[in-house]
Amino acid sequence: MASKVVILGTGGTIAGTAASATDAVGYSAAQLGVAQLVAAVPALAGADLECEQVAQLDSKDMDHATWQRLAARSAHHLARTEVAGVVVTHGTDTLEETAYFLHRVLAPAKPLVLTAAMRPATSLAADGPQNLHDAVTVAREAAAAGVVAVMAGRVWAGAELRKVHSYRLDAFAAGDAGALAAIEEGVLRWWRDVPRGEALGLARIARDPDQWPRVEIVLNHAGAGGALVDALVAQGAQGIVAAGTGNGTLHRELEAALLRAQQRGLCVLRTTRCAAGSVIGEAALPSAGALSPVQARVELLLQLLARTEPSAGAAS
Repeated sequence: MASKVVILGTGGTIAGTAASATDAVGYSAAQLGVAQLVAAVPALAGADLECEQVAQLDSKDMDHATWQRLAARSAHHLARTEVAGVVVTHGTDTLEETAYFLHRVLAPAKPLVLTAAMRPATSLAADGPQNLHDAVTVAREAAAAGVVAVMAGRVWAGAELRKVHSYRLDAFAAGDAGALAAIEEGVLRWWRDVPRGEALGLARIARDPDQWPRVEIVLNHAGAGGALVDALVAQGAQGIVAAGTGNGTLHRELEAALLRAQQRGLCVLRTTRCAAGSVIGEAALPSAGALSPVQARVELLLQLLARTEPSAGAAS
């Protein structure tokens, strides 16, 4: 039975350092390598682990090229017979976007576990070591097959994940769906199955990331107008996600601009800026359902990539 876990590092707060152990805000992200993160967890000593540094960045600076590389390396290691699962260390700011991206592109038959931290590695009470240990535990569980995220003792579906707090250690949720499982003293207590999906495959994202379609998000608010939408159309955007108020409602001027954009061939998805809930009911602009605005942007991006022929040779 496969037992090896591959840990792919991308940087983030979990790899961050600060000048003072009491500073959990004024730190520099992505300062430590993934092997250093593992070495800081004594309970992982002697475990069958393999480390690889895929990127080293603050996740607020996550980009399409890193997504492409991370998906390729994840797929490579998951295909190895001796590997039980893969863990990705990541920053929290764009964790929900990366998780949804990997869920849609790979939909793996083994666990692909993302983890992160809200406090830097130098903090008096760093949360990264426990999160990393928990993530390795989950990566060895066949029941966790798919893309999941592990934070603060909870397991979340990558398809549902969203960051809902800017500072607390328990900063993540899953809208109306709730967590998949809890990790209690190293033991998983499952509440429901990991949502499964159909893998779009690496060929979908094989073209030069600099040539990926431009998809932007606009926000509805009191006094919202259509000038931003018109400007995005003029600048060559190919897709727009509208983060509406309430049940995806849009100011009449913003809605008119989005309808003009749609008539000109742009793809538009309507979602809600609310932290939970789906956009339901019929409207002239299609709904993204329960997807958050940033997840809807990833979904629209992948839909647009599917409309063009991939370049020769996928990322590897």
